[in-house]
Amino acid sequence: MKTHARVVVIGGGVVGVSTLYHLARKGWSDVVLMERKELTSGSTWHAAGLLPLFNMSYSVGQIHKYSVALYKTLEEETGQHVGLRQVSNIRLARTKARWDEFMYYAGVAKTIGVDVRVLTPAQVKAIWPLCETDGILGAIQHPEDGYVQPADLTQALAKGARSRGAEIYRYTTVLGIEQTPTGEWLVKTDKGDITCEHVVSASGNFARKTGQMVGLDVPVIPVEHQYIVTEPHPAIQERRRQGLPEMGVLRESDSSWYMREEAGGLLLGPYEVGAPCCYVDGPDAQSEYELFQEDLDRLAPHIETAIARVPAFGEVGIKKVYNGAIAYTPDGSPIVGPAWGLRNFWLNEGHSFGVTAAGGAGWQLAEWIVEGEPSIDMMGVDPRRFGPYASRGYLREKNEEAYANVFTTHYPDEERAAARPLRQTPCYDRMKALGAVFGSVFGWERPGWFAPPGYEVPANELNTDDVLLNENHAPAASDGKVKERWSFRRSNSFPFVGEECRNVMENVGLQDMSAFAKYEVRGPGAEAWLDSILANRIPKKIGRLALTHLLSQNGGVRCEFTVFRDGPQSFYLVGAGAYERHDWDYLQRLKPRDGSVELQKVTTQYGVLVLAGPRSREVLQTLTDTDLGNANFPWLSGQNISVGAATARALRVNFVGELGWELHHPIEMQNYIFDKLMAAGKPFGIRPFGIKAMDSLRLEKSYRLIPRELSIEYAALESGLDRFVHPNKGQFLGRDALVAWREKGFKNRFVTLDVHGVTDADARGSEPLWLNGELIGRSTSGGYGWRIGKSLALGMVRPDLGEIGQELEITILGQNHRCTVIEESPFDPNNERLRA
Repeated sequence: MKTHARVVVIGGGVVGVSTLYHLARKGWSDVVLMERKELTSGSTWHAAGLLPLFNMSYSVGQIHKYSVALYKTLEEETGQHVGLRQVSNIRLARTKARWDEFMYYAGVAKTIGVDVRVLTPAQVKAIWPLCETDGILGAIQHPEDGYVQPADLTQALAKGARSRGAEIYRYTTVLGIEQTPTGEWLVKTDKGDITCEHVVSASGNFARKTGQMVGLDVPVIPVEHQYIVTEPHPAIQERRRQGLPEMGVLRESDSSWYMREEAGGLLLGPYEVGAPCCYVDGPDAQSEYELFQEDLDRLAPHIETAIARVPAFGEVGIKKVYNGAIAYTPDGSPIVGPAWGLRNFWLNEGHSFGVTAAGGAGWQLAEWIVEGEPSIDMMGVDPRRFGPYASRGYLREKNEEAYANVFTTHYPDEERAAARPLRQTPCYDRMKALGAVFGSVFGWERPGWFAPPGYEVPANELNTDDVLLNENHAPAASDGKVKERWSFRRSNSFPFVGEECRNVMENVGLQDMSAFAKYEVRGPGAEAWLDSILANRIPKKIGRLALTHLLSQNGGVRCEFTVFRDGPQSFYLVGAGAYERHDWDYLQRLKPRDGSVELQKVTTQYGVLVLAGPRSREVLQTLTDTDLGNANFPWLSGQNISVGAATARALRVNFVGELGWELHHPIEMQNYIFDKLMAAGKPFGIRPFGIKAMDSLRLEKSYRLIPRELSIEYAALESGLDRFVHPNKGQFLGRDALVAWREKGFKNRFVTLDVHGVTDADARGSEPLWLNGELIGRSTSGGYGWRIGKSLALGMVRPDLGEIGQELEITILGQNHRCTVIEESPFDPNNERLRA
C-alpha cells in the first residue's frame, strides 16, 4: 500500500467510488480509496437502483441530472455494463395539491434542463396497462428516468478510476485519522499508514464513526428501508415474450410508494411512518451485506393501495423482502462539501438516494477539491447547513421524520414538527401568546406570522383528500387548534400577513430576529483583514455600518454581512441565521494566523428585536434619553442606547424598507425590552410581525437573499450589487475573478418583475421566464407586495432583456402570466422612508 497520496477517499460504496473516479478524471491520479470490506458491501448492494430526477432542491436536482447523463456514457467509456434502463418514470397525482406540486416542479425542471412531460390518465394506462387509473388527475413523466444496477455501476466507476491511475484498497480498515503539524492528514489502517493532503469521508452507514475520528458530530443516521420483490407475473412475462417495452417506474406519491418491473415480477418500495433509525452508533465492525428483519405489518397500508392501483401486484407471491439501512439527514438531502473547522477534510455522506446522487455528488466534490469551488450552487447540500444542535437525539427524530416524508407534498411553507421547539428565544412565550405561528431556522423557533385570538382553520379545509398522504397543515397548537394550512397557492395566512405588512407601513411593528448570526472582530489587524476579504468599503467612522459581501474566489457571492464599526479596531458583524456555521467556517478559514485579529461568535449572547415603521422613532424615543433624530442618529449608523433600564446596540437598518432600528441586546434582557416596547408602542399601534411579512416587504425593496438572488453561480455584479462591490477600492477576495468575469461578459442580469393576472398563486422562486417561447431566465423569489398591491418576482434574465418595460412571461403552477420588468425597489425607490 502507498504511504502517501494526494487524496484518500474512505468508503467503497457507489458514492465513494464516484468521488475517486471524478478526482482522477480531473487529472489527480495520485488518489486512493479505502474500503473495509468489498466494494458495495454497505448500502449500495441492496439499493433498488432507481434514478429519480424529481427533486425540489436546486442543488440536488442538478446533481441528479448530471448522474443520469454520466451513467449513459460509462459503459462505452469503460467497457463495463452498468445495467442502465431508461424506462422512464411516471408520478401519479390524485389530489389538486399534488398536481400543484408537480406543476411547480415542472417549472423548476425547465430551468435546470430536465425533461418533464404531462400525461393524462389515458396516456398513463397506455404506458402502464397493469395500472388502474381511477381517481388519477394526471401524471408527470421523466423520459430519461429509470434504474441502474448499483453494483455494476460501482464497478464501472472503479474501472474508470483505475484506468486514470487511482488505486483502490479493499479489505483495508481505517483505524484512525490525525492531522499532522504540517497540515497533512495521517490515515491509519490495519494495512499501514498513509499521509495525504485531503481526506474524503464517504463511509455511508459509518459516517458518524468516521466523523468521530476527527472530532466531527456528522448529522447522519441511517433509517431502515424495505422493499418487496414478487414472483414473476404471467402478464409481465407475456409482455416480454412479445417484445413490448418495460412499463417503467411507477410512483403513486399520494400513497408513498414506487413500483417497477423486476425479473418478470414487480418491486414495491414504500416509505412508511414508523421506519426506525438504525446503526445509531454505527454498524458492527464485521458488518457486511447486512439486512434487518422485515416488518410487513408496517407496510400494510401501502401494500393495500399498491394492490388497488396495480392488481397484478396482489396476484403473485413474495419472493424476497429487503430491509436495509439508508443514510439520512434531518432534511433528507445529502451533505456534500467541506467539513466545518477542519482543513481539507470533506464529506460526501447522508445519501438517501445515493445511486442517483453518486455521479453528481462525486463530480461537484471533485471540482470543489481540485478547483477550489464547485460549479453549481451547493448551498442546498452544504454540510454546514446544520449546526451543533443536530446531535444524536435530534437526528433520531428528524431523520425518521424525513424518511416518512419522502413522498409527502412538499409545500413551500411546510414546517415539520419533529424535535421542536428546540431553540427558543426568551420572548418565545410572549410571541406565542400574541398568536405567533412559528417556523424553524437553524434550530431556532421564529414567528412566521400571527393568527388572531381564537383563530383556527375550518375543519373542512384540513386533510380532505382520501389518500394516505393527505396532511396539509401544521400540527395543532397547544390549544388544540390548527392555525396554518399549507398550499402552493395563497394560504390561509395570506390576509393576516397583509395586515402585518400594512401595520408596519402605517404604524409600527416588532419582530424577533434573534436567530441572526453575530460575530465580533477585534485586534490591530481587524480593519485591514475585513477590507481584504469583503467587497464593500469598511466603515471608516465609529458608529457607521455597511452592507458587505464575502465573494467566492470566482467572483460570485458566498456570504453577506452587516458590518458595524463600534471602535477603532472593533467591528460587529451580523449575518444570516441559517448560514451561521457556513459563514463562521469561512471567517475562521480566512482569519490571519499572526494573532492580529480576534474573532468571536456571539450569536447566543445577543437577542435582536426589530422595531420598524413610521412611528418607530416615537415609540423608542419614549424609552431612551438618546436623541433619535436624523441629525444625531442618521440612517446606516448605530449607537449603544438605554431602553428603560436595559441597554442595546441600536442599528438604524432593517430588511423591510421602513424607518426603524435593530435592537441588539444582551439576551437575558430581552423580555424586559420586549415588554417595554409593547407597552410604549400601544398608543402608536404597535403589533408584532413575522418572517412572512418581512419577505413580502423585502420583495418590494428588491432586497436579495442567499442563495436565491446571491449565489456563487452569479457574478456579484450580475446580482446588481454595484453599490456594495467596489473593484477600485483595492484587492479583496474574488476581485480579480469578478473583473475578469465582467470583461468576458455576463450571462445574467438581476430584475424586479410585476406579474400580471395573478389571482391566487404568486411566484415562489425557480419559475421559468420566457420570451416568445424561449427560456431566457428564472425567477429567484416571488410573492405579493402589500404596500404596492402587486404580485412580484425577482429573477435573473438574459442581460439584454433587463431593461425597464421589457415584457416577458413567467410560468406559475403550469399557467403562463405576462410580467414586466420594473424599476428596482418599486416601493420607496429613493429610500425616503428609511431616511425619514
